[in-house]
Amino acid sequence: MSDNICIKGLTKQFKGFALQDVTFSVPRGAVVGFIGENGAGKSTTIKSILGLIRPESGSIEVFGKDVGALTKEERGRLGTVLGDGSLPENLTAKDMDAVLRHIFVHWDSSAFYGYIDRFSLPNDKKIKEFSRGMRQKFALAVALSHGADVLVLDEPTAGLDPVARDEILDILYDFMQDERRSVLISSHIVSDLEKLCDYIAFIHQGKLILFDEKDALYEKYAVMRASLERLRDYKDAVVALHRGEFGAGALVLRAKLPADVPTERAGIEDIMLYFVRGEKL
Repeated sequence: MSDNICIKGLTKQFKGFALQDVTFSVPRGAVVGFIGENGAGKSTTIKSILGLIRPESGSIEVFGKDVGALTKEERGRLGTVLGDGSLPENLTAKDMDAVLRHIFVHWDSSAFYGYIDRFSLPNDKKIKEFSRGMRQKFALAVALSHGADVLVLDEPTAGLDPVARDEILDILYDFMQDERRSVLISSHIVSDLEKLCDYIAFIHQGKLILFDEKDALYEKYAVMRASLERLRDYKDAVVALHRGEFGAGALVLRAKLPADVPTERAGIEDIMLYFVRGEKL
């Protein structure tokens, strides 16, 4: 088994929205960044992986088994941070430790309190009194303290300042030193994903637009800035464009451009924005 998570043909219908035939994987030893605008389907996909939403069709395998067939111990190998802040607000860190040691087979109190100290979180303050950033740190401390081999993180750095976000990235780097592990992480802070991720999965309006290695995306795409007339000369290379007052910028396929045509590096955020906001030539 080379994938810790394998999603095939995932479909889920809601009023006014549909997740449509989403297929991608989270390989062992890899960090997959999950990007897309608000409402694109990231949280629906993540909740389906965790068994919190039942899709109409498609399959989800975790550790090589259907997600619905995981044992209690196998579910404990999934560490999660959900963007909706699903924590019991009237409990303190001490309360949570007392509860979770009876829930997770491999709960590690010493690791939990180590993260609580590292994040400068109080032991005896109720979660409802925490700031959003404190809640995110607390949820991550829980996710890292029960023997997880896979982390599924929905906006784990939301509400954190750059220093705190960098600390979280360091912790995730440490987590990934074991090559059996994986991370699936969604975030609107694309710069964080560019530092951390090996693969990028991009979803838009319920459809998976691309899934590829991050470095392969850098090789595949570039940004070209020129007049519309100049861009029309390379129409086959243009994926999407954005018109400006003094010209246009276009996301282009490097392989379809002559080597001497000047281009700029396309970052992950550039690729996402051109796909979402760009237009066809």
